[in-house]
Amino acid sequence: MTERASLPLETVREMYRRMVLIRRFEDYLYALFLQGAVPGTLHQYQGQEAVAVGMCMALRPDDVIFSTHRPVGHFLARGSPARGIAAEIMGKAAGCAGGKGGQMHLTDVSVGAMPSNAIVGANIPIATGAALGFQLRGQDRVAVSFFGDGASNTGAFHEGLNLAAVKDAPVIFVCENNQYSASTPISSMMRITDIASRAAAYGIPGRVVDGMNVLAVYQAALEAVERARQDHGPTLLECKTYRFAGHSRGDPGGYRTREEVQRWRERDPIPHLRTLLINERWLGEEELKSIELACQSEVEEAVEFARNSPEPATEETYQHVFAEGN
Repeated sequence: MTERASLPLETVREMYRRMVLIRRFEDYLYALFLQGAVPGTLHQYQGQEAVAVGMCMALRPDDVIFSTHRPVGHFLARGSPARGIAAEIMGKAAGCAGGKGGQMHLTDVSVGAMPSNAIVGANIPIATGAALGFQLRGQDRVAVSFFGDGASNTGAFHEGLNLAAVKDAPVIFVCENNQYSASTPISSMMRITDIASRAAAYGIPGRVVDGMNVLAVYQAALEAVERARQDHGPTLLECKTYRFAGHSRGDPGGYRTREEVQRWRERDPIPHLRTLLINERWLGEEELKSIELACQSEVEEAVEFARNSPEPATEETYQHVFAEGN
């Protein structure tokens, strides 16, 4: 646990704000989905907020992240405006990808949130490539790849980590081990207990982190980022966490017991941090409520903006599909 004295008040306050914003946004999206206002499906992030926030809070503005089919939490943690995300998910022209990407393909390069990739494990070598680009240009920048436990069984995982290790690329690989690859438990997919142990095969550090504790993630992220900036190469962080919802909104989660879900809900990272903030006298009840109300208002305003935004124009259908020549 990071000690109070080593963290500025504004840092922990912002951690709490970002986690609450993600949770309120995702919960609101589910309500919209049930109303038929969201085309397609949703892959939601409730329960995993500490991973995105802890990692992104350790980055500088010019660093970049690469996300997955569950990108909303990563983008909000990185500072992407809720308006653009809401509009994108509702397929509107004001969306961060012009309404063409939907929930799984968000993009906001302005905050270093590169286009998210719905193909399992596919962003791992891409993040390595970005890090190599920074290295070749002599830039003090870091790339981060977020991926799930299932992605660690793909070829892209092994190829990406091996290349990054050989080249000492400034990249952090963040495995969000939420215990299931869709509906398959990790115990059915691998014989090892910790995915982080795979780092040894590439000669890089691998670290298991409590993914339900934002301060633990933040501390591990700081150390991994510092290592990358000092040209010491990549780190694999395995953040053990849990998604409270099903794999997607069409998944009722019947493969999990109520007791299991309840055990993890008791470790919910948001009330965990809230209690700590009060007990350590960082923030009082009134200020915490003020943060929560502000987050709810931000979400509602973003959704209203999305509802009132125009649909993409028909003539733009084939724009941004092919690279245009000079």
